[in-house]
Amino acid sequence: MSNLINVPKNGSLAKTNSNASFPSTSNWLDDIFNRELPSVFTSNFNTGFSLPKVNIKETADNYTVEMAVPGLKKSDFKLDIDHHVLSISTEKKETHEQQEENYTRREFGYTSFKRTFTLPETVDDDKITANYQDGILNILLPKKEEAKQKPARQIKIS
Repeated sequence: MSNLINVPKNGSLAKTNSNASFPSTSNWLDDIFNRELPSVFTSNFNTGFSLPKVNIKETADNYTVEMAVPGLKKSDFKLDIDHHVLSISTEKKETHEQQEENYTRREFGYTSFKRTFTLPETVDDDKITANYQDGILNILLPKKEEAKQKPARQIKIS
């Protein structure tokens, strides 16, 4: 490998042809950390099922968590709250059996996920509600009265 140095007309030195095809350490690390995780880290191995995405909205009175999880029943979900941590999980096992004259074929599948969210202190744990409709799990997290945003008001000067 040669270390050729080009001298441009302005007189500055620029090193060329030395590892030009290799990224710098800084660029390499940035590339690794800015990439999406490979699907092997974000999905179950047997189904390719990835963690469901969530939308979280805040209003003056509450937070709403919306999770898209089609194909499940409301009885498939387990919601827990412990020390301001909301856990949403599901486990679904499927088995299929086909019997023919000379053989029996069995297939089974297993799908599960668990998402956890640390709730702000402003959430009233005792009033959390959830419903599941049309493939969307909605969780309503009401705020405590003292945390609700008060409307603007004018203060009289005495």
